[in-house]
Amino acid sequence: MYKATDIANWFLTAVDRESGDSMTHLKLQKLLYYAQAWTLVITGEPLFEEEIQAWMHGPVVPEVYNKYSGSSFEEIKAPNHDECVDIDSEHEEILEQVMDNYGIFEAKYLENLTHSEDPWRIARGNIPKEEKCTNVITKESMKEFYSKQREGV
Repeated sequence: MYKATDIANWFLTAVDRESGDSMTHLKLQKLLYYAQAWTLVITGEPLFEEEIQAWMHGPVVPEVYNKYSGSSFEEIKAPNHDECVDIDSEHEEILEQVMDNYGIFEAKYLENLTHSEDPWRIARGNIPKEEKCTNVITKESMKEFYSKQREGV
């Protein structure tokens, strides 16, 4: 199992900056969420241990938020090589699929997508979308929801 910051660093280095792509804090958080969800579905195990909370702008890993909170809505620069860890091939393949399927979208689209899906909505309960919330999106709810998506249910 990796740290969420390790996976964040992978996404930050996977961005094709030469083509004009960038990674904002909002988009990074959504990619972490989808990486965790799909890893749970594919391997049956979490990708990282840290919790994901149902914040007003969608799923957030607080530890990663705290690390990059100074970047606000600006692009996050790629990490130094010494900050990156090697990701095994099975997990790297999942990360590449997440990047291919979700990384093509703007951050706001991904935010709206997570808001339309059960794991975030269940974790928020009756809390209005614009109010602060630190409720945890459970790994079980992610695995259940995205397993059904994979099966086409």
